[in-house]
Amino acid sequence: MMRGYTGKGLVINLSKSEIFMQKISSDQYEQFIGGRGIGVSLMSDYIKYEYDSPEIPIIFATGPLTATAAITSGRSSVITKSPLTGTIFDSSVGGHFGKSLKKAGYDFIKIFGISKTWVIIEIKNDEVNILDARKLEGKNISELIPLKEKGFSFAGIGIAGEKKVKFSSIVIDGYYCAGRGGLGAVLGAKKLKGIFIWGDKEVIISDLKRLKNVNSKIIRLLRASPAIFGEFGISEFGTAAFVDLIHARRLEPTDNFRKTYFPYSYNYSAYRLKKTFKYKKTGCSGCPILCKKIGTNGIKIPEYETLSHFGALNNCSDLSTIIEANEICNDYGIDTISAASTIACFSEINSLRTNPDDIKKTLINICLRNGIGDALAEGSLRYAQSVGCPELSISVKGLELPAYDPRGAYGLALAYATSSRGGCHLRAYPISHEILRKPISTDRFSFEGKARIIKISEDLNAVIDSLIACKFVFLAATLHEYCEALNAVTGANFDLQRLLKIGEKICNLERQLNKSLGFNEYHDDLPKRFFTEEGSSDDKVKVLPIDRNEFLQAKKNYYKIRDIK
Repeated sequence: MMRGYTGKGLVINLSKSEIFMQKISSDQYEQFIGGRGIGVSLMSDYIKYEYDSPEIPIIFATGPLTATAAITSGRSSVITKSPLTGTIFDSSVGGHFGKSLKKAGYDFIKIFGISKTWVIIEIKNDEVNILDARKLEGKNISELIPLKEKGFSFAGIGIAGEKKVKFSSIVIDGYYCAGRGGLGAVLGAKKLKGIFIWGDKEVIISDLKRLKNVNSKIIRLLRASPAIFGEFGISEFGTAAFVDLIHARRLEPTDNFRKTYFPYSYNYSAYRLKKTFKYKKTGCSGCPILCKKIGTNGIKIPEYETLSHFGALNNCSDLSTIIEANEICNDYGIDTISAASTIACFSEINSLRTNPDDIKKTLINICLRNGIGDALAEGSLRYAQSVGCPELSISVKGLELPAYDPRGAYGLALAYATSSRGGCHLRAYPISHEILRKPISTDRFSFEGKARIIKISEDLNAVIDSLIACKFVFLAATLHEYCEALNAVTGANFDLQRLLKIGEKICNLERQLNKSLGFNEYHDDLPKRFFTEEGSSDDKVKVLPIDRNEFLQAKKNYYKIRDIK
């Protein structure tokens, strides 16, 4: 077994209250690395089952760098079949859960079955117990976190997960969310309220001196990056730093993506947030960036997508409403992107001018499945289809788009369409080169060369999600440094081309699994609005619709490069 791995996973069957170990060979790690890759490979035999079947597992996986001295080594991946999209799905999430899992002695946890009553799983090194949690039913995340013993990490669901809201989240340590795709509903279907985990075992690595040397390189690159440690960078302002940037580029989804410019976004700009809340920095285990911000009064500062979608997308300029909406989502456990987008879709279909009170009331009704909230809890696409307006769900494969309008970034348009998990900007992360100009700038209003760029970027990000590392680091560092870190930890001899081939294999496997579920070229598309309607600005910038023929040609080129028949 290569260093950095434990070589075993914890398998739990909730239907039978059985707990046993599953060994993983070095060969499987060499093929899939860890994290997302291992999780997807382990899901292959079960993808045919529905998300609420006892046969479907949910997998919490670490990577080879997890719980080592490597930069951003605290992350973990959650992998299963999405209740929202019906696709294979994974979520890379920060916090301390991954580190605790690895130090408890496991590379992954695979959970099957459905419990007869609500339970929690408690893991303390080799001691694993399934405990009665009926008294925790109906409690939100803020009520569960005080139960966490010192040193334990916690992954769990709030009421939205219990109600199987299709975009409910798994919340890690009260703050970090495996949010997209409705993974919380899978725990809800299994009647698993959460997992408490603690470990103190040593993670053995091959060459600590070599790892420290490559860490020094990565830190130097991070310190030299304006996007990370610059005066207006992510370390200073968190992802809220994107508010002004996306506003200036006229990429700002407004009024359910009918417009691309919101004149009042300054009300929730990064500077406004810092001045108002005088926040302190915090972040995931092993991360020097510390992009999370918490106000002196304990307020958790929302991420960019949350700010923009509860702001511009819903025509809301009231900062206090956005902050409160974020608190509701974190506490009940629902994805802020899908929640805000579903409300915006509902408002357009019903010709409503949403006010701040409506946003908060609708959110809670979704979480509780009360009234119209029951229909909206199914996601924007199912709701829009039910009332005969499917085109007004701004989603791909049922996953609502994040806060970047594709009419202003054509690589992003192609990435949304081809993503294996639906409308996701993180699969290929074209924001890096189209907006942030890292590692090089590309023409954001052109499809020229984008098919190849998106394919390579998807492969790269599959590797990053399998190691598991933070994508923000790659605005400064490269896979070259992380390949060196991987070899220092494992004692193996990976090279860049071999890693990218592994990333390609993971992406192709995901497409194959989706194809087996009925997904095809028809589903690799964008909502009609982006091809027929202009965006908007303050008249200084014209935002044209995407040319449909150019988009289809770029998609055809992508299929050819990825060798999709």
